[in-house]
Amino acid sequence: MEFRKAVESDVNSIMNIIKQAQSYFKEHGIDQWQDGYPNIETIRNDISNKYGYVLLKDNNVIGTAAVSFDGEKTYDFIYDGKWLSNNEYAVIHRIAVDSNYKGLGFASLIIKNVEKICLSKGVHSIKIDTHRENKSMQRLLKKNGFEYCGIIYLDDKSERIAFEKTLI
Repeated sequence: MEFRKAVESDVNSIMNIIKQAQSYFKEHGIDQWQDGYPNIETIRNDISNKYGYVLLKDNNVIGTAAVSFDGEKTYDFIYDGKWLSNNEYAVIHRIAVDSNYKGLGFASLIIKNVEKICLSKGVHSIKIDTHRENKSMQRLLKKNGFEYCGIIYLDDKSERIAFEKTLI
């Protein structure tokens, strides 16, 4: 297993995983990633901004995530709750695992790798948001020690539920 920064040659593999996730959400009536987002430009921007990461098994991309240390303006205001900390934080976006590897702990492995990166940078907080109906992501976050913090709104006014984990 290898967790590394994504490169341009990973784009098609990442997009295949994103498309699988979009289909999964559609099949389960979850209105997340159903409007053409994330698209290939989003993934290419993640790579050029050094946010994109991939999880490899036998040199094949089986998982992806975007990790940013640049803050998230939609997190400036949180409703019906509060963040656990006001310190510097990482944000995880667009985490997804190939359908053939779901349920095997690889999403948790991505999170563990992000935690290591955070600690290596002296960052002790990770924030993430998800759709209220995305129960599998909520279970993943709770299983990995994230705490529900409240509600945030995306730029398009879509509601998301927000979580944070503080690292020791």
